[in-house]
Amino acid sequence: MREGGVRPRLARWGHFLALRRETVGLLSLVILIGMGERLGERFLPLYLLALGAGPLVIGLLGGMENLLSAFYSLPGGYLAERLGVRRSLLWINLLAIVGYLWVILVPHWWAVLVGAVLFSAWSALSLPASMGLMAKVLPSKQRTMGVTMHALVKRLPMALGPLLGGVCIDRLGVVAGVRFSFGIALLLALLGIIVQQRLLPDDRPSVADRPPATLIGLLALITPGMRRLLIADILIRFCEQIPYAFVVVWCTTGVAHPVSASAFGLLTAIEMGTAILIYLPVAWLADRAAKGPFVLITFLFFTLFPLLLLWADSWEMLVIAFIVRGLKEFGEPTRKALILDLAPPQHQATAFGGYYLVRDSVVALGALAGAFLWQLGPQVNFLVAAAFGGVGSLWFLLRGEGRG
Repeated sequence: MREGGVRPRLARWGHFLALRRETVGLLSLVILIGMGERLGERFLPLYLLALGAGPLVIGLLGGMENLLSAFYSLPGGYLAERLGVRRSLLWINLLAIVGYLWVILVPHWWAVLVGAVLFSAWSALSLPASMGLMAKVLPSKQRTMGVTMHALVKRLPMALGPLLGGVCIDRLGVVAGVRFSFGIALLLALLGIIVQQRLLPDDRPSVADRPPATLIGLLALITPGMRRLLIADILIRFCEQIPYAFVVVWCTTGVAHPVSASAFGLLTAIEMGTAILIYLPVAWLADRAAKGPFVLITFLFFTLFPLLLLWADSWEMLVIAFIVRGLKEFGEPTRKALILDLAPPQHQATAFGGYYLVRDSVVALGALAGAFLWQLGPQVNFLVAAAFGGVGSLWFLLRGEGRG
C-alpha cells in the first residue's frame, strides 16, 4: 500500500519537473561535463597571470571564448538536427577531451588559448542541441520547466566546481592546481561519453527534417520576434562580459579586503545557490503567465551587479553582490524558453543556435573592450558595464517581445 502511494507521488513530481528518460539522460551529462569544466575554467585568469601573461591576454581569452561560443552555436544546432542529439554530443565531448589534454601537457599561457578553442566547445555546441531536445520531447506548457531543470542542474557544477578548484589551487598552487583540475575534467568527460550512449535515444533525423544547408538559410530562421529580443540580450551581455574576466582579479587583489581563491569559490557557490533556490518557483509561475516581466527583472539584476561589486568594501558586501549575481538567473530559463517559443517549430535547435551566433559574435567585442577599460581603472570598467545594462533593460521594456 505504501509502495503504491510512493510511485504515484514520484510520477507527479517527475511530471512537474518535466523529467523523462531523454531529459534525465541529458541532465546527467550536464552534471558530469559541467563539473569537470568548472573545476579550472573560472581560475584561468589567475593561471594566465601565473604563467606570465598580462591583462590583455586575459581580455583576449574572454573575447575569444565569446567569439568561439558564437561560432560554435549555429553548428551545434545544425549538428543536432543533422546527426541527432546523441551523435552530436559524442563529437562535442571528444573535442573537449583533446582541449583538456593540451592544457595539461603544455603549461604555457598560449597553450590555454589553443586549448580553449577545443574545451570551450562543450558549452557552446551542446546548448542548442539541449534546447532542441527539450523543445522536441516537452509540450509548450512544460517547456520553461524543462529549460529551468537544465539551468538548475547546470548550476550545481558551477557552484561546486570553483569551490573544489579553489581548494586544489590553495593546496597545490595556481599552476599545478589548475592542471590537476583539468585532469579530473578529462576523466569526467570520458564518463560522460558512457552515460550519453546509454541514456540518450538514437534520434538521427530523416532527410526531410534536416535544416537548410546555407548560412543565409540558417540565419533566416531567426524570426522578427527573436530579433527584438536579441538586441536587448546583446546589450545586457555587454554588461556581463565587460567585467566578467576581471571579477576574480578584483575580488582576490583589488577590493579593500582581498579574499583567497577558496573564498572566491565560496562566493561563486553562494551565487549559484541563490540561483538554484529561485529556479523552480519562477519556472512554475512563468509557465502560467507572460514571460516578458521575468526576463526584464533578470536584466535589471544584471545591471546591478557591477555597481555592487564596485561598492563592495567588505566580505559582507561581496556576499550581497554575489547574491544579486545569482538573482540575475531569475528569468534566464524563461528567456531561453521565450526564444524557443518565437523560433520556427520545425527548426528550433538551429534557430536557437543562429540567435546565439549573432549575439555572442557581437558580445565578444565587449569582453575584449573590458581589458582596455580595466587598464583605465576598475571603476571605469564597472560603470560602463552598468550603463549597457541600463540601456538593454530600457530597450526590452519598450520593444522586447513577450512583454506582459
